[in-house]
Amino acid sequence: MKRTLDIGQALLRALVHTVPTVIGILLINFFLLQLAPGDAADVMAGESGSATAESLAALRSQFGLDQPLWVQLWTYLGNLAHFDLGYSPRYGAPVAALIGQRIGITLALMGLALVLALVLGVTLGVVMASFRGRWPDRLLSATSQLFYSLPGFWVGLMLIVLFSVKLGWLPTGGAGTIGAPLVGLDAVLDRLRYLTLPASSLALIYMAIYARLTRASMIDVARQDFVRTATAKGLPPLTVTLRHVLRNALLPITTMAGLHLGGMLGGAVVIETVFSLPGLGRLAYDAVMARDYNVLLGILLISSLLVIATNLLVDVLQAWLDPRIRNRT
Repeated sequence: MKRTLDIGQALLRALVHTVPTVIGILLINFFLLQLAPGDAADVMAGESGSATAESLAALRSQFGLDQPLWVQLWTYLGNLAHFDLGYSPRYGAPVAALIGQRIGITLALMGLALVLALVLGVTLGVVMASFRGRWPDRLLSATSQLFYSLPGFWVGLMLIVLFSVKLGWLPTGGAGTIGAPLVGLDAVLDRLRYLTLPASSLALIYMAIYARLTRASMIDVARQDFVRTATAKGLPPLTVTLRHVLRNALLPITTMAGLHLGGMLGGAVVIETVFSLPGLGRLAYDAVMARDYNVLLGILLISSLLVIATNLLVDVLQAWLDPRIRNRT
């Protein structure tokens, strides 16, 4: 009971700190985008090829782009107070609807990439720490360094060449089989088939980071007195490694996983473009090109809230793993 109460208090403190963070994110995103040249009316007028000054002014008036900056900010905040992310001049649809159509693919991509990176990275790190200084450690260290050095888009292109063009095992892009009436498990497997290469491209660099971090953390924990005590009690080496060394070594890894979520969101822009995935990253890229700042503000806000929520979960997980964290004020 006390453990649950301590974790709840840690979560409450984190939520209190989150409020000014969200307000700061809203204001910074809004004012930074206002500094960018052009707007949606300029792009739409340019694409029409026959726009006049009157039609351009009418477009700006229709979408409220001719209002003073403080009026636009007040309107934006008022919409957010009613859980309204605004309207997209480019797509002619509410921003919330556009994000709702795309966010599932991005979350699936990031979730699969994070799981792959953590499972493979921690596993490789355990092997590297167990064979410290020997050839498996050196070989895996060199391999992880190679993956860390390669850009994600290049890895994605090479994976397409190997597994799609040469071997024909996986599709080159897209989010699912077009026109296939798949439901249930078949639909899930079809989606996983299309996400395997993008998630692998996004996960490799983080897998290398987690492998090296797990190795270093496990070597440090293995020197602690409680590990020597567990070994002296006659516990099997595998039990000591998994129950005593690895559990305590996971603390910095969970911290880094929370911090890397923002990086994965940024990497998703490139990966979704390479693999033609209709996710938030691709939507953000198209919104930048169209100067559709309402869509960009919505994506930035949702992405920021996602990162904040993940960091809250990391705080709770660390409080569960380490009692000392729960007792901090």
